Amino acid sequence: QVRLVESGGRLVQAGGSLRLSCAASGRTFSSEVMGWFRQAPGKEREFVGAIAWSGGSTYYADSVKGRFVSSRDNAKNTVHLQMNSLKPEDTAVYYCAAKRGAIATNQNAYDYWGQGTQVTVSS
Repeated sequence: QVRLVESGGRLVQAGGSLRLSCAASGRTFSSEVMGWFRQAPGKEREFVGAIAWSGGSTYYADSVKGRFVSSRDNAKNTVHLQMNSLKPEDTAVYYCAAKRGAIATNQNAYDYWGQGTQVTVSS
């Protein structure tokens, strides 16, 4: 079992930056990949990015590529999502998720989920 706790969400102005964190605990050997997803009111949950624990390989959705960067701190079992040049369209609840195996964009591939953290970007 893996427990995930997101933090760092807040109100930020368009064009600003924000860093989210996701702390993993429990049987972290079952979380080889950490994914980031977001969901805005009335919309489907969408993939944002993902990072592999061991090598740090990353993959991002086109909508955030070049603006968002995910990183990890293996010693602290924590991953981060650095969000730059934020847009109002980025407003959503952001979730981190964990899975074994390779990076995936489908939310159904992830086994564990955090509670989410709200990010609001003002226009």
